[in-house]
Amino acid sequence: MTERLSDISARIEGVQQLGAVVNAIKGIAAARARTAKAQVAAVDRYNELISSALAYAMPPQDTVTPSRSSRRADTLPRGVSSAQNVSPAQHVAIEQSAPGTALVLFLAEQGFAGAFSERVLDSVMPQITRGMTAPLMIIGTRGLVVASTREVTPEWSAAMPSHSLGIPTLADDITHAIDAAREQQPFTHLDIVYTRWLKGRPQLIRQPLLPLSRNGVMADAHKVSPVATHTGEASTYRRATPYRRATPLMQLPREQLVTRLGQEHQHARLCQAALHAFAAENEARMEAMTSAATQIERELEDFKATLRQVRQESITAEIIELGTGAAAGNP
Repeated sequence: MTERLSDISARIEGVQQLGAVVNAIKGIAAARARTAKAQVAAVDRYNELISSALAYAMPPQDTVTPSRSSRRADTLPRGVSSAQNVSPAQHVAIEQSAPGTALVLFLAEQGFAGAFSERVLDSVMPQITRGMTAPLMIIGTRGLVVASTREVTPEWSAAMPSHSLGIPTLADDITHAIDAAREQQPFTHLDIVYTRWLKGRPQLIRQPLLPLSRNGVMADAHKVSPVATHTGEASTYRRATPYRRATPLMQLPREQLVTRLGQEHQHARLCQAALHAFAAENEARMEAMTSAATQIERELEDFKATLRQVRQESITAEIIELGTGAAAGNP
C-alpha cells in the first residue's frame, strides 16, 4: 500500500511539473502574440499607404512587365493583387494556381502549434502533386520538418525570427532569394501563402506577389484595415481613403518613382505576411497549450482522487487490523 501511495505521489509531481512547462510556453507565446498584434496594425496601415501612393504613380496599364527586384536595387519589383481569404477551420478549398506559379509558404517555426503548418501545406498540395515548374520556398523550421514528411523539398528555406523585430531582415532575405531563383529558373507569377488570426480562429490567406498589377495595388489600398487602440489591439475598423485617379505632384520621374515605391510595396507585403504568420503561430500555440493545460488539470484531479481513495483504504485497513488484534487479545 505504501508503495502504491508513493507511486501515485510521484505521478502527481510529474504532472505538476509538466503543467508548469505548459504554462511557461503559453506565457511566452502570449507575450509574443501580444507584441506582434500591436505591430500588425501599423504594418497593415503602412502597406495601405504605400499601395495608395503606388496606385497614383503607376502608368495606366493594368500590369507592369515584371523584372528582377531588390529593395535596394533600381529594378521594378513585384507586387500584390487581390487576396483569396478562407478559413481552414471551415475546410474551404483554396483555388489553386497553375504549376508554373512559384510559392512562398509561411509555416511554423516551433512545435506545439497544433495543425498550423498542416493547414498551409494542405492548401497547396494539389499544386505540388501536379508537378510544380516554379520554385517553392518555405519559411519556418518546424514547418520544413512537416513538409519533409510529405516528401516536399523546397528550393530555399529560412527560419522565422524568434522576435518580431527580425521580420524586416527576413523580408529582405526572401526578396534576395526570389531574385536568385528567377535568375536560375525564370517565372512570372509568385504567390505567398500564410495564416492570420481573426476573431479567435486561423484564416488562410493566399495572395499574388508577382506580377505587379495596378488593379491589385488599388484593391490593396481599398482594404478595410484595423485601427490600433491604446492597448495595441485591433478592435475597431475604418474604411481606407477612396482611390481617386488624379495627377499627383511628382518630384521624381514616374518610372523611378514607381520603381522605388514598388520596392517598398513588395517589402511591406512580405513584412505583413510574415508578421501575421508570426502572430498566428503564437496564437495557435496558446490555444494548443490551453487545451493541454485543461487536460493536465483533469489528469491531476483524477490522480488526487485516486490518492485520497488509496489513503482512505490504507487507513481503513489499519483500523481493521487494529480491531482484529484487539479482539484477538481479549477472548
